[in-house]
Amino acid sequence: MQSEAPALELRGITKRFGPVVANDGIDFDLRPGEVHALLGENGAGKSTLMSILYGLYSPDEGEIRVNGEQVEVDSPSRAIDLGIGMVHQHFMLVPVMTVTENIVLGEEPTRGALLDVREGARRVKELSDRYGLAVDPYAVIEQVSVGMQQRVEILKTLYRDARILILDEPTAVLTAQESNELFEVLRELTKDGVSIVFISHKLNEVLDISDRVTVLRRGKRIDTVPTEGATEESLARLMVGRDVLLRVEKETSKPREPMLEVEDLHARDIRALEAVKGVSFTVRGGEIVAIAGVDGNGQLELVQAIAGVLQPESGRVSIGGQDVSGRGVRATTDAGVAHIPEDRQVCGLVLDFTLAENLALRQYRDPPISNHGLLSAGEMNERARSLLREYDVRGGEPSTLASSLSGGNQQKVAVAREIASNPKLLIAHQPTRGLDVGAIEFVHGRLLRERDNGRGVLLVSLEFEEIRALADRILVIYEGELVAEFPPDVSEEELGVAMTGGRGGGRAVA
Repeated sequence: MQSEAPALELRGITKRFGPVVANDGIDFDLRPGEVHALLGENGAGKSTLMSILYGLYSPDEGEIRVNGEQVEVDSPSRAIDLGIGMVHQHFMLVPVMTVTENIVLGEEPTRGALLDVREGARRVKELSDRYGLAVDPYAVIEQVSVGMQQRVEILKTLYRDARILILDEPTAVLTAQESNELFEVLRELTKDGVSIVFISHKLNEVLDISDRVTVLRRGKRIDTVPTEGATEESLARLMVGRDVLLRVEKETSKPREPMLEVEDLHARDIRALEAVKGVSFTVRGGEIVAIAGVDGNGQLELVQAIAGVLQPESGRVSIGGQDVSGRGVRATTDAGVAHIPEDRQVCGLVLDFTLAENLALRQYRDPPISNHGLLSAGEMNERARSLLREYDVRGGEPSTLASSLSGGNQQKVAVAREIASNPKLLIAHQPTRGLDVGAIEFVHGRLLRERDNGRGVLLVSLEFEEIRALADRILVIYEGELVAEFPPDVSEEELGVAMTGGRGGGRAVA
């Protein structure tokens, strides 16, 4: 660790939104060549603090110093001028443009009056090679992997000479291999003197990549500790203020009658390519069946076809013995399916609706919320107030717009709405993405409670430990086919082999 003056200092930063104090006198510093992790529960103030640093918000009190000099960061362009770059949790890329066009956007190299694409691609390739950020300069963003999109976001900041890099939940949508590749890139960046603020809820990753950890709780800085000597348990205790159960405890499942039956299902993706290829399986009441696989192997299309979002090409989907194949979302929902989608902002919530309206999206046709076709705002608000309290959604009231909540609290709203609908089958697609350890503990407990109450639960997750902890059976999907079935005590090696196309382990899936 270098002993130079801090590359960045935040002193006494306070930010209020009406009566809510999002940041309360926070001090934070970042050393040259350091990875400093920022931890905290959903709504603890992490994103607000980084938004102040990046010029998206102005602090009500406090000061910012860069390389010892007090500065005013009143816009993202000013932050960029100061050498501060930010990679947001939800990427800010133009899907129809190429990698190069996205990276140079706003600072394009020109030849005369025209964009010099070749020069732009050369600069991108040079940066890519220097830091090990493998990208194809000419690839179109909407056609590349999530991992490459993130590398493009990082290259955007480096292209603008960023020396302070803010990464907000950088591994939330990455596979384990992509996360490891990202960490190698971060280590190369710090060797070059780049300083990194690393925001994450994954305690094992924080311990792996960071030098120090600052913990926020309810808008206040609780402590800053060196990573050396810290444990997942000690960090979780600082975050939540109590001991957190990091290992799931569950009783043996007691399977009942089938809640979901899928027979020879075929479905195509948005490009009309076959994504689900003859899939058949059953989920019974009282069990959690997990779908494991590398992202992009047909999980999304399988879930959407079961939930009625995607019209299957052929095959059969039955809910509690009722055939809902190709009948759409309304029929599937009425049959008893609840669906927590993987993308809360695109599919899980209507961001311009209030929390009360979002929480009523499953029951808006039913009494007491609806009477003779008229919505009761009072009933909606009362129901929302109860669910927000039960699911510990922070930062909002029933009248609050969903867009104003932190990502993790948005996720809690989506989870609350679906579980509260009393379904026969609960489809949980990445249900804990972006949640803190306390919220993960809560959601895992609710999924197990649904199982123990006789519901069928179909879990789709990219988190190996989550799958092993919750599942009673694990089905592996590879290139649109179910290739193996495992018990929850399967080893990481066995599961990894099956997920990458090896068929040596597990039981064959009919």
